[in-house]
Amino acid sequence: MRLEALERLGHTVEGVDTTWRFTGAGGLALRVLRKTGWAPDPAGASPALLEVIARRKPDLVWIDKGLCISPQTLKQIRARNITLIHYSPDCMTNRRNQSWQFLKSVPLYDLHVTTKSYNVAERQAMGAREVVFLNNAYCPKIHRPVPLTADERRQYGGGVGFIGAFEEERAAAIWFLVTNGIRIRVWGEGWSTWAKRHRHPLLTVEGSCIWGEEYVKATCSFDVNLGFLRKVNRDMQTTRSVEIPACGAFLLAERTDEHQQLFREGAEAEFFATREELLEKCRFYLAHPEERAKIAAAGYRRCLDSDYSYTAHMSAALRHVEGARDRSNSNFA
Repeated sequence: MRLEALERLGHTVEGVDTTWRFTGAGGLALRVLRKTGWAPDPAGASPALLEVIARRKPDLVWIDKGLCISPQTLKQIRARNITLIHYSPDCMTNRRNQSWQFLKSVPLYDLHVTTKSYNVAERQAMGAREVVFLNNAYCPKIHRPVPLTADERRQYGGGVGFIGAFEEERAAAIWFLVTNGIRIRVWGEGWSTWAKRHRHPLLTVEGSCIWGEEYVKATCSFDVNLGFLRKVNRDMQTTRSVEIPACGAFLLAERTDEHQQLFREGAEAEFFATREELLEKCRFYLAHPEERAKIAAAGYRRCLDSDYSYTAHMSAALRHVEGARDRSNSNFA
């Protein structure tokens, strides 16, 4: 989505794919290595990146969460006088999101872009030359209101839903709702073990993740979309925070200052602080579809009017590039 946003801004972009499917004995070995703090590069992203650079001679290299990109590779790129940007939607001071390659590479980037406001000072303390915070964004091509058939609503949605990975705090809140009479459906990874121990007629836990069009269909199919934050990342907002309203769907998320800056509470989205408040608002908005629809429509308009799109997001990031390279070079040892 970020690559396509850069293209919409008029840039010529070539992507280097770092994905690798961890399967079999080899996959197990790579996962073990990952737990030691080393990010393996079975896809050959570092040499592939250098090959593209030699062939295309770009002005800028944008690296999304570059755990497996070696510092030696980045030094070769810097030697060509190419601007280096590192982007991550995750908390990079969390050890789960780090690798020794990344930690060694932090000072080599001209600019770090983060969606975690508290990461700015923390990344600077890690040796980053320059750090900028940007809110999360949505892709207009994907995240938008979509018409759904009755069958699709039954297939993907329901009354209250959550789409996201398992966390104990999320599970505890969902169990509280279910045991107080709220029917809930969950899509996401890591829920299987918990779901086996927590069976309830009002709880449906799907055994898979959903992405792209299916994610949008599920979001649009739920009357109430829960916006839980990731505690291990100390989230103040997530991609879900913007994607749900951008789909024209109703968002009920954890109350934070950043959420309240993005959307007016009670007018463009709803927020909660305690499980009791969450339960109260679920009950109210399930019983008041007109109020729910009004808030969802206003949240959608806010996404458009304030331009929370990736196009604006990437444009803002590139504006920070101006001068970052010069400041980086003047301080680079």
